[in-house]
Amino acid sequence: MGSTSPQKNEAIHIHYDGHVAVLTMTNPPANTWTATSLRDLKHLIETLNDDKNIYALVITGDGEKFFSAGADLKLFADGDKARALEMARCFGEAFETLSAFRGVSVAAINGYAMGGGLEVALACDIRIAEQQAVLALPEAKVGLLPCAGGTQNLTWLVGEGWAKRIILCGEQLKAEQARAIGLVEEVVEQGEALSKALALAHSVANQSPSSVTACKALIQNSRLHSHQHGLVRERELFIQLFDTQDQQEGVQAFLEKRPPEWKNQ
Repeated sequence: MGSTSPQKNEAIHIHYDGHVAVLTMTNPPANTWTATSLRDLKHLIETLNDDKNIYALVITGDGEKFFSAGADLKLFADGDKARALEMARCFGEAFETLSAFRGVSVAAINGYAMGGGLEVALACDIRIAEQQAVLALPEAKVGLLPCAGGTQNLTWLVGEGWAKRIILCGEQLKAEQARAIGLVEEVVEQGEALSKALALAHSVANQSPSSVTACKALIQNSRLHSHQHGLVRERELFIQLFDTQDQQEGVQAFLEKRPPEWKNQ
């Protein structure tokens, strides 16, 4: 599957590069989220889950300054609780669907990642940040809180102490500091996040997509279940792989010293 022509909706631009879907947030000037674009993201991830040719996705921001600044605060200026509830629901459903994507998701953070902009990166499996990027969850400064997984996913990644510094004290992190505490996995030069993220995403095609899906579920299992549960689940999913064509193809390709031809089934 080669690159295809891009598709556009209100604020997400998508194109395909081999087995990788590239999603670009395109809502200038700060690539903010709307209820519509959040619903679109949820639908796009569900569509990608059904596409057996897609093994990974990359998400990035349009332009040179912003990855995403999250939600437009004007939405909450009048104190409308019904609108706030709808936005919280849209954020939660979209980013939880992204977190549960069956393949590998990589955030290419090309600028400011603030509030819901950082939360969408937190929902990804891997984060690559450019050196000029700034990351923050500043919601408490305006009387709000991160409601799209921020309090939970950030704490899981960096621990309670740093999560409290970032959320409760409003501390903003530059890319190198974010890497040092485990918030991002790698820092690259300005303009290089997308290419590095794409290289990582393309490397997923070397693994069995069936194995990747099972392994990702096991890695994330420890967020909800005990270590012992994870050990039992490992053995269960290991045996289930023997019901897939990919398991047979992977072993045969290795024995025959040839590249495997994955079917994602």
